[in-house]
Amino acid sequence: MKKEVFELQADICKTLANPKRLEIISALADGELSAGDLVERLGITKANVSQHLAVLRQRKVVATRRAGVNIYYRINNPKIVEACSLMKAVLIEQIEYANSLAKRLKR
Repeated sequence: MKKEVFELQADICKTLANPKRLEIISALADGELSAGDLVERLGITKANVSQHLAVLRQRKVVATRRAGVNIYYRINNPKIVEACSLMKAVLIEQIEYANSLAKRLKR
């Protein structure tokens, strides 16, 4: 059971290990958006957005709602946004530490 959980965790990490998908998650953190809205916000092609949304949807990262001809996407679990924010904070701390270390070494 423990190994299966680690495998599932690795799968979700692989899904999130794409800069465009992280941008989509960030854009959806404030609420649901259509694919067209995401195209406008992110400045990437509709085909590219659709590809990434399909992966996120398959992995249950995003959920959908249809309204007429539009499909709206939203984050399926707010903990996904928290996890991405936490990893971003870790990265920023690492960068700040490296910069601080570089400044001290120059002295």
